[in-house]
Amino acid sequence: MSTTVKAYAAPSATEPLAPATIERRDVGPRDVRIDIKFAGICHSDIHTARSEWGPTTYPIVVGHEIAGIVAEVGPEVTMFTVGDRVGVGCMVDSCGECQYCARGEEQFCVQGMTGTYAGIGKDGQPTQGGYAQSIVVTERFVVRIPDGLELDVAAPLLCAGITTYSPLHHWNAGPGKKVAIVGLGGLGHVAVKIAHAMGAEVTVLSQSLKKQEDGLRLGADAYFATADPDTFTSLASSFDLIINTVSAPVDVDAYLSLLAVDGTLVNVGAPEKPLSLNVFSLLVKRRSYAGSPIGGIRETQEMLDFCAEHGIGAEIETIPADKINEAYDRVVNSDVRYRFVIDAATFA
Repeated sequence: MSTTVKAYAAPSATEPLAPATIERRDVGPRDVRIDIKFAGICHSDIHTARSEWGPTTYPIVVGHEIAGIVAEVGPEVTMFTVGDRVGVGCMVDSCGECQYCARGEEQFCVQGMTGTYAGIGKDGQPTQGGYAQSIVVTERFVVRIPDGLELDVAAPLLCAGITTYSPLHHWNAGPGKKVAIVGLGGLGHVAVKIAHAMGAEVTVLSQSLKKQEDGLRLGADAYFATADPDTFTSLASSFDLIINTVSAPVDVDAYLSLLAVDGTLVNVGAPEKPLSLNVFSLLVKRRSYAGSPIGGIRETQEMLDFCAEHGIGAEIETIPADKINEAYDRVVNSDVRYRFVIDAATFA
């Protein structure tokens, strides 16, 4: 059995997103049905909708930054009740039994986690994401949004927040650590807020200085333009940790040169094409080059609690559903400060 809901879907890689009707499975014993209130627009949504990361099965409803209210729970659900403020991020299931799931790192599930969209759900059907009126998710992949966070500014934290919190936490950003954030976009602006709240000394590395005032307001201690070659000279061997949030190709060796001894450059942005580097960039100062995806459900809840405690939400521009295609073009052109959030009431 299933329920139909209104949504916005990509009919193909080249057509604009358009109104659609999709089916959600009925609520099972351990399921939670969520009335979606807000859905953030992530660049991953655009890559997927446009088949830029590989073949996509159409039509597809994307969206994995979901904030809403619990509308129904299954009889065996113990963690949530109707009326709770909740969120869903990039995953909606995993095997639940492997070593990574057992330690709360479902993103590394040996059998592969189930994506909120473009995965295969419990009903054997392709999963459809958050650009819709509601969603049904097993309770262990639902997180609680603390009362201190408004649902609209919390929605982007379900991807942008955890994607940046996880490496900052893993590589011990905090007092005495010099952290650089590459790019001040949807991910980067949240990374600056979180790194600052963790107590690190934060520097923004952006192509130009046009967002400098914003960067400093959000918590950065310094701001440099990477288009200026003097930046790489003056900041050589400066940072303990660099989080690269951009999805465009970068000169990896140039950024590695900014790391101090034992420093780490972490990619969270995902360019379409491979990047290359000179191994000597790593050898000379025992530097590391790493990647980090999202975090697990436990860490996502920890991130939300941390953000509520420190008053951290995304900087958003709220739009109706009929502005999604325009918003996609603006995201690609870096014309948003700093995250679009769709008002789910407009899907109706």
